Amino acid sequence: MPRSDQAKQLELLAPARNADIAIEAIRHGADAVYIGPPSHGARHVASNSFDDLRRATDFAHRFDTRIYATVNTIVYDSGLAEVERMIHQLYRCGIDALIVQDLGITRLDLPPMALHASTQCDIRTPAKAQFLQSLGFTRLVLPRELTFDEIADIAGAITIPVEVFVHGALCVSYSGDCRASQALKGRSANRGECAQICRLPFDLTGPSGEKIIERRHLLSLRDLNRLTSLDRLIEAGATSFKIEGRLKDEAYVKNVVGAYSNALNRIVDASEGTLCRSSSGTSRLTFTPDPEKSFNRGFTGYFGYGNNPQGQMASMLTPKWIGQPVGKVVRSQSNRIEANLTAELHNGDGLGYFDTNGQYTGFRLNKADGNRLFPASPASIKPGTALYRNTDKQWDDIMTRPTASRTISARIELYSVTGGIALRIEDEDGNYTALRLEGEFPKAQRDPLPHRAEILAKTGGTDFRIEQVTDRCADIFVPAAALTELRRQAVDSLQRVRRVTYERERPGQPSDPATASPLPSTVITPSDNVANHLARDLYRQHGATAIDMAIETSDNVKPGTRLMTTRYCLRREMNRCLKTATGRLWPQQLTLQSGNIRLGLEFDCRNCRMHVVSL
Repeated sequence: MPRSDQAKQLELLAPARNADIAIEAIRHGADAVYIGPPSHGARHVASNSFDDLRRATDFAHRFDTRIYATVNTIVYDSGLAEVERMIHQLYRCGIDALIVQDLGITRLDLPPMALHASTQCDIRTPAKAQFLQSLGFTRLVLPRELTFDEIADIAGAITIPVEVFVHGALCVSYSGDCRASQALKGRSANRGECAQICRLPFDLTGPSGEKIIERRHLLSLRDLNRLTSLDRLIEAGATSFKIEGRLKDEAYVKNVVGAYSNALNRIVDASEGTLCRSSSGTSRLTFTPDPEKSFNRGFTGYFGYGNNPQGQMASMLTPKWIGQPVGKVVRSQSNRIEANLTAELHNGDGLGYFDTNGQYTGFRLNKADGNRLFPASPASIKPGTALYRNTDKQWDDIMTRPTASRTISARIELYSVTGGIALRIEDEDGNYTALRLEGEFPKAQRDPLPHRAEILAKTGGTDFRIEQVTDRCADIFVPAAALTELRRQAVDSLQRVRRVTYERERPGQPSDPATASPLPSTVITPSDNVANHLARDLYRQHGATAIDMAIETSDNVKPGTRLMTTRYCLRREMNRCLKTATGRLWPQQLTLQSGNIRLGLEFDCRNCRMHVVSL
């Protein structure tokens, strides 16, 4: 879609596990992609080589889309030099900006690269946002937990763009403020090795050990879905809309990116020129996107409009993808199931159900014959059991094929010049080039315009789609081969023009500590994740009076240590809020237990927060 200097630019930011997925995300409508570098990304298993990153940026920049590298772990002193070298290599690969958590990185000898403050920086207040802006960050990635009004307050307090999550998995803790994996498993979430303690099944017990709830995934949240709230986020001041999922497969990214790109296009089209997309080109999909068909734990709008009613945030029965409901079992034998179905099933589909113990399990269909189902492995299921489809064979087959193309609109003009003809081509962004073809051209014996228009409109497998052909050469005869070569050279030249005129995001300019926005607090706690001397010195220069280092720098985790801070409240989710009469149905003291893991729950009712502490 053509961009406008007067319109506010909106960015759809997609995840990519690797360069191939990054390219598909761009084809399906992403304006930018975030991807892991060789090390120090918060998804340890989603790292990429410099060659792959260069391949992704080369493709992205053809459409003025951007590639951000996630250097968003905390860094120990021993790793600072390595990170500095890597960042210089990322710059040479064409990376547009770095997403970082560790403030020590801002003190390295960096190339001229923009820095985005990761959601791991835990930016909950306007004061924190102003402080980070004064350090030279050019964008802030806000926590998922914020309401739309809180997003507006932060966006209104700063002059740099605000990025928000709109889809995907939710951490139960504020990002960057979770130490459970490090404390309990020795695997730091702030170092890209989260053990996902929040997805475990827990027993909820009272002060005497009595079980209140047994084996439920009490800290496992549903997935975020704000497909219908994009306009409200734009109104709040957000301009970048981020899809979570650097561990997701290609089909997931294609489907979800396609859905959100279509939604943003509808908003842009209705804006009467006040909004536009931040990249070039138009994506054309061969399928109808549907986020329900990709992995999800059920959806929630989370805290956008404030505290949701109870029972609408957690996925307590299983942290897996249940799938879409397709019917109920009527009778079952080991090798055949009869069911009342609400959807047509196909050979190869995957079905799931909850067994008599409440455990989610499933099977693959060898054959589907109407309401008669033949599983690939024996399955005896109680009549009345609900069935869910979490593998749709026909959908999967569609998504494994090419499902999108992306082209930049352009117009061509052919006209006569002294001693020959000339061809001018201009793209939707105003980039243009013109080439001459010398020679004497005789008068055509019949009308040449339709044939020339057909030749000039062809662009083959290039990035361009010719939307308009203007032919001012009247009735002269131009050999088809010569005209085809002239058009090819013009298209190649325009691609080179786009390449040399591409501009990366400019880095920010940090303020002097004496004039920078003040620290929100002069007491730096383990929640601030200080793990090296550069970060420690930065805080001291900005007025910190006490600094407690990150938990990762210590071998000891004392009982009572706060491992998570969550806006999600188990009491509220289960209709046992202490501010209500039903809150008295549960004791004040609550404990979570899963195997040898025991966690205490503390409820900060004044601030409507829950803390999870080690026992």
